Amino acid sequence: MADEEGQKSGSPKPESPQPADPETTDAPGTPTRADAAGRKSKSPEAQEVQESKSPEPAEEGQGDAENVNENAGGEEQTDGDKPTNDGTDETQEQEGEQQEVPAETEEAQQEEQGEEQAGEDEQQAGDDEQQAEAEPAEAGERASPEGEQQQTEVDKAQEESGGKSPTQEQQQPPAAGTDARPSSQASLKSQPTERGPLEVAQIPDAPQIPSPDRPESEMEGTMSNAALNIIWSFGLNRNVRVLNLTDNTRKVIMYTCAHVGILYDFNSNRQHILQGHSNPITCTCVSEDKRWLVTGDRGKDSMVIVWDTYTGVPIQTIFDTSNSDEGGVVAVGMTPDAKYLATISAAKSQVLSIWDWTVDGDTPLCSAELKSTYGVQNFILFNPQDIHYLVTNSDSQVVFYNWSNGHMEYFAPPLTDQDFNKQVGRYSQSIFQANSSRALTATSIGNLVVWDNNKPVTKVISSEPSANKKALKIIRLQERGINVITTTDKYIVVGDVAGHVKFFDQSLKLVHWYQDLNLGPVSAVSFAFNPDFLGIAREGTNYPPDATIQARQFVIRDFVVGSSIAVFGNVTADGTAVKVIHREHDGPIHSLAAHPTQPAVVIGSYSGLLKVWNYEKKQVMVSRTFERGNLIRCCSYSPNGAYLAVGFMNGSVRVLDSITLLDELQEPFRYSRDAITHIEFSHDSKYLATADAEYTVSVFVRQHGVHVAPYVYLGRNRAHYKPIKEIMFGIQLDADFPRLLSLGTDRVLVEYDLERSSKDDLQIASSDRIEQSAVPQCMTWYPPITKEHFIVTANDQFKFKLYNATTKMCRKTLLGPTYGSPVQKMCVIPTKDPARDKRYVAYITEYKVGMNILPLDGNPHNAMALIGHPSGVANMVCSNDGRYLFTAGGTDATVHMWEININALEGQSSLGGEDLIPFYGLLEGGREGELFKELEDYFYYAQIRRRLLDESQGVNAMDSREVSVKIPLSEVPFVMRAMGFYPSEQEIEDMLNEVKFSRYVETGSYVEAIDLGEFIKLYINHRPAFGLSPERLVKAFETLGLPAGKAGPAINRGDLLEMLQTKGEHMTEYELAEYLMTLLGYHAEGGSSELQEFDTNIAGDVISDHLPVDITAEMFANEVLGFGMNQDSSQGKA
Repeated sequence: MADEEGQKSGSPKPESPQPADPETTDAPGTPTRADAAGRKSKSPEAQEVQESKSPEPAEEGQGDAENVNENAGGEEQTDGDKPTNDGTDETQEQEGEQQEVPAETEEAQQEEQGEEQAGEDEQQAGDDEQQAEAEPAEAGERASPEGEQQQTEVDKAQEESGGKSPTQEQQQPPAAGTDARPSSQASLKSQPTERGPLEVAQIPDAPQIPSPDRPESEMEGTMSNAALNIIWSFGLNRNVRVLNLTDNTRKVIMYTCAHVGILYDFNSNRQHILQGHSNPITCTCVSEDKRWLVTGDRGKDSMVIVWDTYTGVPIQTIFDTSNSDEGGVVAVGMTPDAKYLATISAAKSQVLSIWDWTVDGDTPLCSAELKSTYGVQNFILFNPQDIHYLVTNSDSQVVFYNWSNGHMEYFAPPLTDQDFNKQVGRYSQSIFQANSSRALTATSIGNLVVWDNNKPVTKVISSEPSANKKALKIIRLQERGINVITTTDKYIVVGDVAGHVKFFDQSLKLVHWYQDLNLGPVSAVSFAFNPDFLGIAREGTNYPPDATIQARQFVIRDFVVGSSIAVFGNVTADGTAVKVIHREHDGPIHSLAAHPTQPAVVIGSYSGLLKVWNYEKKQVMVSRTFERGNLIRCCSYSPNGAYLAVGFMNGSVRVLDSITLLDELQEPFRYSRDAITHIEFSHDSKYLATADAEYTVSVFVRQHGVHVAPYVYLGRNRAHYKPIKEIMFGIQLDADFPRLLSLGTDRVLVEYDLERSSKDDLQIASSDRIEQSAVPQCMTWYPPITKEHFIVTANDQFKFKLYNATTKMCRKTLLGPTYGSPVQKMCVIPTKDPARDKRYVAYITEYKVGMNILPLDGNPHNAMALIGHPSGVANMVCSNDGRYLFTAGGTDATVHMWEININALEGQSSLGGEDLIPFYGLLEGGREGELFKELEDYFYYAQIRRRLLDESQGVNAMDSREVSVKIPLSEVPFVMRAMGFYPSEQEIEDMLNEVKFSRYVETGSYVEAIDLGEFIKLYINHRPAFGLSPERLVKAFETLGLPAGKAGPAINRGDLLEMLQTKGEHMTEYELAEYLMTLLGYHAEGGSSELQEFDTNIAGDVISDHLPVDITAEMFANEVLGFGMNQDSSQGKA
């Protein structure tokens, strides 16, 4: 056997907490040591058998395990017949084993009577126990002797029946010789409860969640203080295990959707949303009594939250202070009594920490840093019989821990395929075996690795727990890979990739299995909590038979199975009824569409599943799964609701009946060779248009008839040379005829001429470049709140732009929401009276969903946003009545349903102030700051300069002056440049047109001047949202220059001067010389502001002498522009 690899903390190894004298009993009310820590068994001979076979190699004990199915019915299990002791506490149980029972409670006497009633089963159990004691040591496959199995039932049933909350835990940690397991509920009744970290008065018993006595609006969290509130989540995260929170009063499971947790009552179809994380939830766990739930995430601003599942309220939050993308946790574990919590960090060098979360959420009790060679440890489990021992595993390494009194040590025993001359496989999960020092780890090829204490061969019999373990043997349990291994009562439970759930006794003999669940590869098995569960079949029950010769009823708790294909099912053991709770998408979701008249939303995913939900009743109306290879990318309802068009990643387009989801076409349209990215109907359903990843727009036209296809192909046109971001239909102003537009990242807005188009000939009506440097991201029709008709776009520079719907002229530029990333998609929220009601627009960014009040004006207080999907928001639609938003998370395979609360958004806007107050806040320093005072000075100077120039007087004239409160539009560019904003000529033209035509529709006249308030709005809306960016200059030099060593890319001086005169908004030779002379300091003042002349004869010599041959971005910024790029960045870092 290879030597184990161990690593300890800096302090010496703490002494194992075990009783000094096995014959000594503690005072009444104090639990004694767990079985694995030295508790005496009724069968010491069986213990000796176990210890004597521990050092044997795996090959010698392999025979029985490989025939586990054949032996399943050949021998009864002794601990399966003895009724459990439901009413006695742990102290009572252990003292009863030693025949030193003091005066006990009335419940214990009742249970003793129950044992007498099961006399026939007891006699059979005794025969099997004697047989187990006489078995030779060659039965090395057994993980624990039968004598110890008899005690397991009492222990496990007692723990299951008496899960103890932190409010009932003793305050002092268990001393040496005391059991760290929770006491049963009976002990809580028979002894006074000591003061715990959380007083009972602070966390009273609460109604179960979801609770019938709660009104629906409160349950769903409707009309909260936020403008958007999640009230339902469709889908689930199949990579995070489902937890069964079912008890005697509720049927609830817990699963995750993106960054929220879901408490779902599958009996009443109700959800309670647990909101608090800003990253996708990566791990969960729950206490034995199902009350205390733990959720953790990974990423920046990550945290671990402990929830009370009775109230849905967070009780404790553990924050990650690393503030890095590697922060957070990948696994969490909780002791059965919920007093201690263990976390494994997500960093490259993982850290396991133990928390006494009921007392302190800031500092762990102890921690251990793991080696990166151990792999990503993503599973963790406390030893339920001694919580001072833990096990974690990655897919390649199992690590055992021992912690006590603020110290921790761990051991990582090595195991390779050569150690036992057989393949090990990838580790999945691990458990501690009951009443034994052994642990079991399941693998991806159906093996079980048995770990035991690493001790020399000796005759000393001891089952003392230890973290120093070694691989004892490898058992071939089955052919299929094992994803899940857990325990319930006296059984070991495994779930495999074939979708089977199998139950083994402690000897690893198969007792029962479920093979017809039809839920998919098992990823989680979680059992209900029933404190009164005895494991005995009652009269009138219909439990399935076990695998013994007697075929007795196999009595277990109900359990929930989660699969890797996003299917959750509940198995009711009595009657073996399997109920599918969720059958959701197991692929990314990008396809969303809301029905135009009904409360229905359709969701499609890359898994080929298309589901139509009634979002008011939260029920699936109809669903369809397409053939393999049909990945759904987009979909759209026709305006009359009769058809549903679906676009696929393979380029095909299907037209379906919206009610039955059956095909209306004999064959799908297959005119595209790449993914269909957008699909839309015209307002009269006459046309259907698609855009694909080949930058092509295709149009299909409606045809009428009884036996004809509803749509036929019209034509295609590749009018863009970069990806298409949006297509949309509109209505012509002078006729009720559709118009079709497309917008691409090539900055081109294309309108198609549908009237003149014919078969295989899609005509283009106009093609306009609408942006100079920014890249448009989306567009929509601006609602009719103005007399002029607009198309509104959002670009990657955080700007909204309004374009005249006819001329495509940019009429207004406005500051958009600045919530981390630009707006990716937007839609105007429908209303009952579009002409009179106040309008709002909903939008999504890369990770967030938000709303903005219309009309757009650049006021930041008119917008809000919340985290929608931390892994990215892929799509958004709005319900036809304007009450709800639906957002798809793409890779997280979930859709959130948001309720819109207009009052909250209006309240937020009113708190921001009126008129210019919100815009003053966007100026550095506000109205009292230096920037505002500087702006006033420039504005006043522009008034004086223009007036005196008009009167042919100099600026320095001393005559009295009369000035107005406005400046002419011709002065606007100069004041903008004086403020540090350097617009291009196109941007200047857009600014002037915006002011000039601002009142033309109402008055028919142009605006020739602008006052200070209007200028402030113009300046804030047009200037860069985040100021001048050195990164843009560096990117330009990387694009245009050539590598020049450590200094970075450089541009040849001659090439730079030539490009400035011939590319983009090119300059004349005179302008270029004038500007460079001014920037180099050889001309007093540049530009045409004061119309001064300069010596052109020396300009060429000055430029050639002071501009190097090769110009880098750093040199150009520091010496020519004078921005001090490196100096500013270094100061920022400091």
